[in-house]
Amino acid sequence: MLALRLLNVVAPAYFLCISLVTFVLQLFLFLPSMREDPAAARLFSPALLHGAFFLFLSANALGNYVLVIQNSPDDLGACQGTSTRRPSWPPPSTHFCRVCARVTLRHDHHCFFTGNCIGSRNMRNFVLFCLYTSLACLYSMVAGVAYISAVLSISFAHPLAFLTLLPTSISQFFSGAVLGSEMFVILMLYLWFAIGLACAGFCCHQLLLILRGQTRHQVRKGVAVRARPWRKNLQEVFGKRWLLGLLVPMFNVGSESSKQRDK
Repeated sequence: MLALRLLNVVAPAYFLCISLVTFVLQLFLFLPSMREDPAAARLFSPALLHGAFFLFLSANALGNYVLVIQNSPDDLGACQGTSTRRPSWPPPSTHFCRVCARVTLRHDHHCFFTGNCIGSRNMRNFVLFCLYTSLACLYSMVAGVAYISAVLSISFAHPLAFLTLLPTSISQFFSGAVLGSEMFVILMLYLWFAIGLACAGFCCHQLLLILRGQTRHQVRKGVAVRARPWRKNLQEVFGKRWLLGLLVPMFNVGSESSKQRDK
């Protein structure tokens, strides 16, 4: 249990550090290199478009990250006067989280990167957090590849060029042909690629469970759920005004769970 609580602190710090490093590289390395383009004198220069798009992805990723933490699931055990002890009345679709020491409604899983349980209140924000984190990482990887290609005069036209970039760069780094800052960017390329693919896969898996009306906890425990239309399951999580919540980090966008709490 001590290791889990420690991971609950280290994982959010790791995510915030990666976010800060990504923002610094974009602001002080990738954007200045785009300003050197002769086409940058136009109104909609590549640097301006790149900065605006990256800011949009980052704002949505961090905004939904904050909402996942802020809108943590209610402690049903505390509401029933059981405090942090495991209750003897576990209703359907609830689960007692040992890390958070509380009973959550429609418990899906405990996310260590947010240090919070994912349930009925913050499921939509969690899915959008995974989506925009994946897009921000993959987009940063593309911008980093363009930067490395221009600085080191490397062509990525061959499909295997990206796979052989790391071992080649390591040997050139120790020989002095590659600077430390350039080697750091190359390492970040692979980290962005790994995080982007992981978050994309996790987002797709979570959307599939939402369409089925299931949670990960129910799948793991083999709990049968009542069959409902997939549109209704999707609307219950994302609400009717899903497009507004997709573009702007928001909590209440007219979802069914939000309406039930307002009553």
